[in-house]
Amino acid sequence: MNSRMERKQKKAKKKRIKKRYIILSIFASLFIFSVAYGAIQYETGRSESMSKLEATDNANEGSLDPSQELQFTPDKPENEETLNVLLIGVDTEENEPARTDTIMVAQYSPKDGTAKLASIMRDSYVSIPGYQDNKINAAFFFGGPELLRQTIKENFDLDVHYYAMVNFDGFVSLVDAIAPNGIELDIKNRMYYQSSNTYIDFQPGVQTLDGQQALNYVRFRSDSNNDFGRVARQQEMLSLLKDELLSLSGLTRVPRLIGQIEPYIDTNITTGKVISLGRDFLLNPVEEIETLRIPIENGYVDRTYSHAGQVLELDFEKNRQAISAFFNPDQENTEMIMSAHDHIDDAPYEEGH
Repeated sequence: MNSRMERKQKKAKKKRIKKRYIILSIFASLFIFSVAYGAIQYETGRSESMSKLEATDNANEGSLDPSQELQFTPDKPENEETLNVLLIGVDTEENEPARTDTIMVAQYSPKDGTAKLASIMRDSYVSIPGYQDNKINAAFFFGGPELLRQTIKENFDLDVHYYAMVNFDGFVSLVDAIAPNGIELDIKNRMYYQSSNTYIDFQPGVQTLDGQQALNYVRFRSDSNNDFGRVARQQEMLSLLKDELLSLSGLTRVPRLIGQIEPYIDTNITTGKVISLGRDFLLNPVEEIETLRIPIENGYVDRTYSHAGQVLELDFEKNRQAISAFFNPDQENTEMIMSAHDHIDDAPYEEGH
């Protein structure tokens, strides 16, 4: 009797082991397939973009002189829950050093799906480590992303952990890759500008823009708002691109899209990290991108210097406080509470109260 029961138990145990093995094999196969599929899609997208770059022969045009560029050496983030990324839009012309047309710091928290974007206007007059005070875009001209990182840290006490740099050609390709059917937006006012190599002409109303038109839209500054209007349009465009990303058919498009974009972006973020962040972005989507412009309203005055031209001279106390409250609201609130507590403790005691 005991022998028969033992045989039944052994037989049942073997069935359970076999079932577990089959389940594990299925999951392992799916994992291997998904990794292989992602790798193939990534390489397919990258090959497409590399072919375009080779055809136009723009792969290295207008890049920063390597002898000028410093190695990017940020402090590592305390954790991977919140990342600050320096976004740099580069204006490149043949046989000329690269100049930064756009400076932004983006903060992304994959854990709770929040994103913030602070634009620093390129004419902001700042202290540049090792150089005479100048416009902040001069920091990039002198020493690339690393000197720009040091400048932001010194002037605004803001750490960035990564950088992503794209030139005009890359921006056009990036928009076309994310939104192959174009970006729809409502243009408020007539926009017209013409030079020897640029032609911008938009009528008011809802329009669908391709990559080149989107570039013209964010570059335009020939109106009363000048650079202030351009910064607002840049932030608007990034928000619209975010919406396009979230409208993708699913995670299956992410590896190919990243492969398409990667050749146009110079960054210190690894491909694996980008894919991981892209997956987090779609699984825990950002509903709204909070924005900030530096200098803030009433946080600057117009000045002119012989070596720098027309600049925005900042009230650094106001602008540092705005950046701190924007990127670190919890820390800001804690410091305010502690300050108020210290004030109460230091107040003279009055009898009868």
